[in-house]
Amino acid sequence: MKILVSAGPTREYFDTVRFITNASSGRMGYAIAREARRRGHEVTLVSGPVALKPPRGVTFVPVTTADEMARACKRAFRQVEAAVMAAAVCDDRPADPSGQKVPKRSGRKRVVLEPTEDIAAALGRRKGRRILIGFAMEDHDGKRHAEAKLRKKNCDLIVLNSLDSLGGNKTVVAIFSPEYGWSEPMAGTKATIARRIVQRIEELAGTKTAMGSTNAS
Repeated sequence: MKILVSAGPTREYFDTVRFITNASSGRMGYAIAREARRRGHEVTLVSGPVALKPPRGVTFVPVTTADEMARACKRAFRQVEAAVMAAAVCDDRPADPSGQKVPKRSGRKRVVLEPTEDIAAALGRRKGRRILIGFAMEDHDGKRHAEAKLRKKNCDLIVLNSLDSLGGNKTVVAIFSPEYGWSEPMAGTKATIARRIVQRIEELAGTKTAMGSTNAS
């Protein structure tokens, strides 16, 4: 199977050196890419700036901004059967970034932000029979917000991630699908959780193939 994985944060620049970003380490996305490749899948990893080496054997596409990640994911999505959107894309970016470093000034500064594209939702609108896995990280009403994101983005599954996992190698997740509802919480290393996620992708792919065969007959 050909699988797209997005990982890491994006950077959205105020000027040529200053930017807003988030604390994503990229470890979850990299673990998923590594596990999918280990299981014999053909993997494209689109990654924001992280301090990690790409797993061996994957097609690696480095990006920096949300716009760059959107273009790379849309391009790769045309050729895959499944996509796992584990990146922590900045929701907003400076509306009028400067083309040169802005000198330091005293007093308050006003920055106008504009929304970045919702990449998972953009893929969800064009997914067809492809599998789309989303991620949600919430600090309150997590399951309700995650289910709303699944519907909005047209995902097959959504992974509710723990805030405590940011930057670390362990996490606690729960997975929601419209057919089966919520899984029990799963705790472990990100490599362990990645294995469970890739297994769910393989199960979904088998189900969709069986349904396609039944419809064809």
